[in-house]
Amino acid sequence: MHEDLLPLERLSVADRATNRLREHVLSGAIEAGTRLTELSLAERLGIGRASVRAALVQLSFEGLVVKTPYTGWHIAELSSRSVWETWTLRASLESLAARIIAENLDGPTREAITASHRAFHEVCLNGQVDGISARDFEFHKLTVELSGHQRLREQYRLVENQVRLFIITSNAHAAVTGEEAFAQHEALMAALFSGDPEVAAREAWQHSHSAGIRLSRWIERRAVDATERDETSR
Repeated sequence: MHEDLLPLERLSVADRATNRLREHVLSGAIEAGTRLTELSLAERLGIGRASVRAALVQLSFEGLVVKTPYTGWHIAELSSRSVWETWTLRASLESLAARIIAENLDGPTREAITASHRAFHEVCLNGQVDGISARDFEFHKLTVELSGHQRLREQYRLVENQVRLFIITSNAHAAVTGEEAFAQHEALMAALFSGDPEVAAREAWQHSHSAGIRLSRWIERRAVDATERDETSR
């Protein structure tokens, strides 16, 4: 009788602000390094500065914003070092998930991975970067969730927004084509379904490694270009 009656969303103002700001940052609407002020954000969101401050503190724990003494808040910037740390940590977690899936593959797990892969293929065909990034992350998070390893899931959740930022930035600036991205995921899915834990773990590691190298090279090129522009303008 009341199947359509859903419970009310019970979130504090600070939690709602956190969710709104997180999605805004991950949408790419704000460039890395952009300075953020509590007053400006409070005015734009129509909430108090205390709630904004609480939201920024939470996002700093997630690695999306940084607070610098005497300067204030700004959007986190990716460096070659931070990219290396992100991809190696991501690879460690996802390769463990891949190993577990290959060891314990069952029908429902295979179906869930296949469905996610099919959804990824559709956005790759459309060439929509935002859609590709969203489905890309969903696929990788799904493998962690399907591992059934609770502590692995918990550790992944601690860094998942940094992984999302990594994927979004990589797909926007340092990505392969949609066809190549699909082929890479196809290889990963085949490894997961191979029944060989070593093959699955190795492919998951290589998948993150390749993305990390591409993104690091883009960051290095951007730094060189910025230096050349500065020298030209002098």
